[in-house]
Amino acid sequence: MNRREAKSVTALPAGVDAPIFAEPWQAEAFAMTVALHDKGLFSWSEWADALSAEVKKPGAASDGHDYYEHWLAALEKLLSAKGVAGKSDVDTLAAAWERAAHATPHGKPILLENDPSRTEGRGGPTS
Repeated sequence: MNRREAKSVTALPAGVDAPIFAEPWQAEAFAMTVALHDKGLFSWSEWADALSAEVKKPGAASDGHDYYEHWLAALEKLLSAKGVAGKSDVDTLAAAWERAAHATPHGKPILLENDPSRTEGRGGPTS
């Protein structure tokens, strides 16, 4: 592939000045929301109400740079309200992924099994 071909492959569509997602986790949160809606967990109006409530909270950035943080908070609250996962469940799992990321050698896939606080086979914290 020459330089011109590489540029055309990585170029954004006409009229788009910047990537829609600044970070991979934003795209993942978006995809999870769409998938959970497709599974029937919530309606689009429920989603819109939840996201709107988060975006309107005091302290939201006027330039919208924290939009996907509000998106994630809305998704977490819907998961809790629907009885899928409570805040403590989400926080516990997020902490496990964080520990796994720190314990994973550079260039290797981050796996939850890499969390040093998990007991092999059980998935729970060690004693």
